[in-house]
Amino acid sequence: MTPALRKAFGYHGDAMNLPVGDVDTSIPFYETVLGFHVVSRDDGPPKAAVLARDDVQMRLTENGGDPAQDGCAFHVDGLDALMATFGAAGLKISGVKDERHGGNAFRCFYVVAPDGLCYWFGERQEPQ
Repeated sequence: MTPALRKAFGYHGDAMNLPVGDVDTSIPFYETVLGFHVVSRDDGPPKAAVLARDDVQMRLTENGGDPAQDGCAFHVDGLDALMATFGAAGLKISGVKDERHGGNAFRCFYVVAPDGLCYWFGERQEPQ
């Protein structure tokens, strides 16, 4: 199965306002490792960039927020294939976990980007 990101949820309710220290320094990781592409840039202030992949978009912005306290959750299809793709790009991921959110079961893993943002990638599991 080809992996795909289907939905994005910002940890603080806003996937379009993720804080980074330097947008230009952050973008290469998202393009070369996570498979996003730049949709638009804003030279600000604040400086920002909208990134997209599959069915989701997110916005990195130099808004003074703490990246270590923010991130985004992605609902995905093809979790194992996504892990393999990320692993081939040299990304270190957490181990796979089983979690429940909103009454649904997910297999998931976490990634911390070099800019400090944390990402959760989860695939919904059918009830047993």
